[in-house]
Amino acid sequence: MTDRTFTDARIEATCFNPGQLLPPTIPEIAVAGRSNVGKSSLINALLGAKLAKVGQTPGKTRSINFYRVKTSSGEFRLVDLPGYGYAKRSRDERNDWQKLVSAYMKDREALGLVLHLADFRHGLLKNDRELQEWLRAMGQNILVVFTKADKIARGKWKSLRQEYVRDGMYSYDMPVITSSEKKEGVNALKEFVVIYLQKLNEGSLTE
Repeated sequence: MTDRTFTDARIEATCFNPGQLLPPTIPEIAVAGRSNVGKSSLINALLGAKLAKVGQTPGKTRSINFYRVKTSSGEFRLVDLPGYGYAKRSRDERNDWQKLVSAYMKDREALGLVLHLADFRHGLLKNDRELQEWLRAMGQNILVVFTKADKIARGKWKSLRQEYVRDGMYSYDMPVITSSEKKEGVNALKEFVVIYLQKLNEGSLTE
């Protein structure tokens, strides 16, 4: 059986403006989500180390962080995009977010997938749906990843996920349910990422 694990991870760069972005030299998977969705906690759970700063103030992170990750099938970058949708941010700050993320996304051939994190308690909110439409317009594949599942009784997970799927969303595969607090779904997401990267390298992905 193939060992589908992340064997090593380190932060490679923190970028606050487009001129600091790393060249797209290896495959990349980005992580996007609303402020306070638990993005940093899930990244730390995936990487097995406290590399992403877990802030107490929603919307505090304004940089793009690149993590270089080794797996059983090669290296890739996990790219942490700044959180969006935090109401207390000014219009200028929201515009800066869009400029930075747009500069990263534009013609980024190395970017194979965006993990779209959404709070399992709420499903996709208006800003989430706007992000999905924008990502699709940019030609990006999306996998929805639900966070904070420990806040919902386990017996309701399957039916709630089905309800959200019926409501409509873009997701390359069935959304993954996770809890960073309980480490639920983390290994399943790792396995998905490694298999996806293998397919990406082989050119065998299907829409």
